[in-house]
Amino acid sequence: MSAEHRRGVLFALACYGTWGLFPAFWKLVASVPPAEVLAHRVVWSLLAVSVMLNWTRRWDEVFVLLASRRRLLVLAASTLCISVNWLVFIRVVGEGNVLEASMGYFLNPLVNVALGVLVLKERLRPLQWAAVALALAGVVQLAVATGTPPWAALTLAGTFGVYGLLRKRLPVTPLTGLAVETGLLFPLAVAYLAWRMAEGSPVLGGTPALAAALVAGGPVTALPLLWFAAAASRLRYTTLGFFQYMAPTGHFLLAVLAYGESPGLAHLITFGCIWAAIGLYLADNWRQREG
Repeated sequence: MSAEHRRGVLFALACYGTWGLFPAFWKLVASVPPAEVLAHRVVWSLLAVSVMLNWTRRWDEVFVLLASRRRLLVLAASTLCISVNWLVFIRVVGEGNVLEASMGYFLNPLVNVALGVLVLKERLRPLQWAAVALALAGVVQLAVATGTPPWAALTLAGTFGVYGLLRKRLPVTPLTGLAVETGLLFPLAVAYLAWRMAEGSPVLGGTPALAAALVAGGPVTALPLLWFAAAASRLRYTTLGFFQYMAPTGHFLLAVLAYGESPGLAHLITFGCIWAAIGLYLADNWRQREG
């Protein structure tokens, strides 16, 4: 293994490991309304990204994006997707439903496959079709068993899947894209926070601990993206794909071991179907590479 490959692995572990611990971080601000947490995340993320762009001297990439109306429209759509994704994740974690967040991100790779078929007209091999069908069967049985689909998990998987598709159509570096997205949201976030303060909401959560956590949301959001970019530049994309399951696995372990969430039989069957589907998909990819 070359030195560059080792560095790529370390960056990937840092990135996906941090994402896997996200529920523990956002639980620190569970007492703050989710929309307010989202607004703070936007404000402080933009500040953190601006510092990083200064450090890496990449503001020219942002100006190129801002000069194109078509690119701005695509980024406006991706901004909508990521803001809904962030809001739902913050809400379900704050409500103590980390298992559903985990389910959403385990489903995400399979949603990406479905979007590839529906939007990009990609063709699936038989094992890939079986993987998608198995995951869908797991979600359907959960909906039947509980009387309602896992809306939060489906929203997380769907919004992040569409977000990834939009970014695929408009290749930009993660940091540059986040700068534009948070920049588009910034006026709305500031206006919302100003309105909340006018209504009597405490500034920055009202305590030093909450204030520190809300401000830290900026670098906590931006740094993993910097590590992701560093990993992606050093590793094959297929190699990087194996690391993506670290994040939902971290969510699942936190939910069960740290927060005492107990998945019922219906949830275990759904997770089993999703894990088996992922296994089928990875096995098919491995077989194709070996062939």
